[in-house]
Amino acid sequence: MQVLRTPDAQFENLKDWAFAPHYVQITDADGTDLRLHYVDEGPRDGAPILLMHGEPSWAYLYRKIIPPLVAAGHRVIAPDLIGFGRSDKPALRTDYTYERHVAWMRQWFEGLDLSGAVMFCQDWGGLIGLRLVAAYPDRFSGVIVGNTGLPVGTGSSDGFDAWLNFSQTVPQMPIGMLLNAGSTRELDPAEIAAYDAPFPDETYKEGARQFPTLVPITAAHASVPENLEAWKVLEAFKKPFLTAFSDNDPVSKGGEANFIARVPGASGEKHVILHGGHFLQEDSPAEIVVLIDDMVRRTR
Repeated sequence: MQVLRTPDAQFENLKDWAFAPHYVQITDADGTDLRLHYVDEGPRDGAPILLMHGEPSWAYLYRKIIPPLVAAGHRVIAPDLIGFGRSDKPALRTDYTYERHVAWMRQWFEGLDLSGAVMFCQDWGGLIGLRLVAAYPDRFSGVIVGNTGLPVGTGSSDGFDAWLNFSQTVPQMPIGMLLNAGSTRELDPAEIAAYDAPFPDETYKEGARQFPTLVPITAAHASVPENLEAWKVLEAFKKPFLTAFSDNDPVSKGGEANFIARVPGASGEKHVILHGGHFLQEDSPAEIVVLIDDMVRRTR
């Protein structure tokens, strides 16, 4: 596997981004070593909070959420998925599969040896993060999901279909502009540039290109059996499980109903609809902080 690594200079002087990088080496099943980056802020003995980003963003999505949670005394961990942010980027689209990503993140998560974690996940952060919950349910004390799902081949939304078509046909993928378009508020040029930073040219974007095709929206897609097995665990998950979807996301609109109906831990939770687009972290960061902090305090 050929692997690209974004030069460190790309991440210098990014707006509102002063977090020290942390790295760990993981190894693919084919023997290739990959460097995975994550943010790890706050006291080591603080309540661990896991923030999972999706496609085509990176941990920068949580820049307004990390500091207030740390100020509240929590340990906040935000990884960059392989192919995104400061993590290594396999050079071929065929290097990216759903199961490979789950395996990579399982290696990383096992290395951290967390317990009692609260997860907030969005987009592919949910597709991968919920697989972590299913694999290690005893290591999580609560989950908050926003604008995400765990699909098992039963179809997709018009919004997702439009995104899938766009992602496979646009000549150059405008990462920063996609984040802007998927947010209700207007990102400023420095924020857009920060989302572009991990991708010096199109060769670094193979993961961003491939991810939409990996979502198991039909029975013929890979990972349907694995997600069905994960749902069995979620359908027995009795710890707090809160949905916090947004009011202006054509991709995931209405997706919270499936979690509320099927996950026991969702019963009795005060589920919310937040203001925002697909990238609700850009539109309602303060509200997300309150939800996470409340769940941590309820579950400690």
